[in-house]
Amino acid sequence: MLILQIRDIKKSFGDRLLFDIKNLKIDSEEKIGIVGLNGTGKTTLMDILSKTLVPDEGYVDIYGSYSYITQLDYSFNEKPLAGVARLFKVPINHSNFMSGGEKTRLKIANSLSVKTNIIFADEPTSNLDIEGIKLLEEKLLAYKGALVLISHDRFFLDKLCNKIIELENGKIKIYNGNYSFYKKHKQLEIERQSIEYVQFIRDKRGLEESIVDRKHRKDTMRKTPKRMGNSEARLHRLGNQKAEKNVDNAAKSLKSRLDKLEIKDKPLDIYMTKVDIQKTEKLHSKILIKGSRLSKSFGSRKIFENANFQIGNGWKIALIGNNGCGKSTLIRMIMDKDSNISSSSTLKIGYFNQDLSMLDEEKSILENVIRESVYDETFVRILLARLLIRGEDIHKKINFLSGGERVKVSFAKIFTSDINMLILDEPTNYLDIYSSEAIETALKEFNGTILFVSHDRKFISELADHLMIINNNKIEAFSGGYNEYLRKQNEESQGFNKKDRRLIIENKISEVLGKISMPSKKDNVELLDLKYKDLIKELKDIKNLD
Repeated sequence: MLILQIRDIKKSFGDRLLFDIKNLKIDSEEKIGIVGLNGTGKTTLMDILSKTLVPDEGYVDIYGSYSYITQLDYSFNEKPLAGVARLFKVPINHSNFMSGGEKTRLKIANSLSVKTNIIFADEPTSNLDIEGIKLLEEKLLAYKGALVLISHDRFFLDKLCNKIIELENGKIKIYNGNYSFYKKHKQLEIERQSIEYVQFIRDKRGLEESIVDRKHRKDTMRKTPKRMGNSEARLHRLGNQKAEKNVDNAAKSLKSRLDKLEIKDKPLDIYMTKVDIQKTEKLHSKILIKGSRLSKSFGSRKIFENANFQIGNGWKIALIGNNGCGKSTLIRMIMDKDSNISSSSTLKIGYFNQDLSMLDEEKSILENVIRESVYDETFVRILLARLLIRGEDIHKKINFLSGGERVKVSFAKIFTSDINMLILDEPTNYLDIYSSEAIETALKEFNGTILFVSHDRKFISELADHLMIINNNKIEAFSGGYNEYLRKQNEESQGFNKKDRRLIIENKISEVLGKISMPSKKDNVELLDLKYKDLIKELKDIKNLD
């Protein structure tokens, strides 16, 4: 059943046409994700779809009731249903002094408390922890109406959406699948367009060279050979008139073919993001940072009590836990060199924090990045281009940049400085999906150690090979990726047989021992040795439960 339709929509800001959309229909129970680079107009389109904003031209028809979860703060006049409020941990008698996460949960609770035909949601996972995101997923999956969603959370888009609308160059294109389906087909399109562009350039150059060649031949024909008398020269010119006409006709034909040649634009490859950062100093310590018997409180609120952790050389660690559990606090304790935390003397940490205070507002992007770079300007320019900061944009001053652009500049500044470890606090905040993927790829290529906090589950699953989980004032360690951790949680919640768990761990031990005895060029024997010890400890813990 048709629930929403737009026709001949146009929207401009100043002289810039943001988009021109001829037609879009949304049926009931469709779950649609809107994607596009920052600045393409995703939120503006959502505002127009929800009738929050009036287009310059065109019509929007909504056939039913709707609610809108916006990014912006607004006055919370309505109270959510008590059951929904409890579910999302929102006080019914709320105040204006709420955290970002509490405000987001309240917006969600308000939207889900009202029976509607369509929900519009602009970055609804912002400020939510992973458990909050999972709960929202569950409720939106159960929602029977249509959903129109903007999100940089790829897991979220994959789980919820059956259609993706891409906004690019002022036009929309529809993909009938989830985000992974869209990404696969988008990459195939880029590859096809690249082939077509190369062929277009080859054909264009060939025709232009042929036209020049014909012109040169015609000029040569007109020249009278030396030592030729007047009568002979006259006969020569008469004889060449027909040949010249043939050359003229051939040149005109080539020019006509050139004019009719279908122009192919060079595609913007948003996935061309490989960044090779190899100047990090090699560290020889197996353990780079170690925390012992950490305790931390804020007033009566306890954060850590006799907590322990360690960070191994080369690990890529995701620090996870519910909002307020102490993730940012632990990072600050590491950076402030807390007395109970020791670190390698040769450790050089590059720290990304959410206030982006490392940037000089009055200097350009290029000046900010290159000032402390151990790489040359050519490399810095390539890195910025891979992070989707291209051409003359590198000369923009920081004070004119959006939040997402500032994040990318901060990354480039950190990446190119003299470091061998990265600590990142919410690195994908303010970024569109493509920029998140660009940074994700860069971090995979980084050959140092990484400790990061993120609520982006796809980002965590793609990058982390170890986890540190803050729970009940302690720091739990997990040797493995996020997907492996989720499987283990699921197994334990379902009462997974200890005998089977023991068998799986024993198989993993055999696999690791095989790699240690005959390592390949890609294998890091020190890391394999640490993984072996972790598995032995896990096996011992299981045996102690018997």
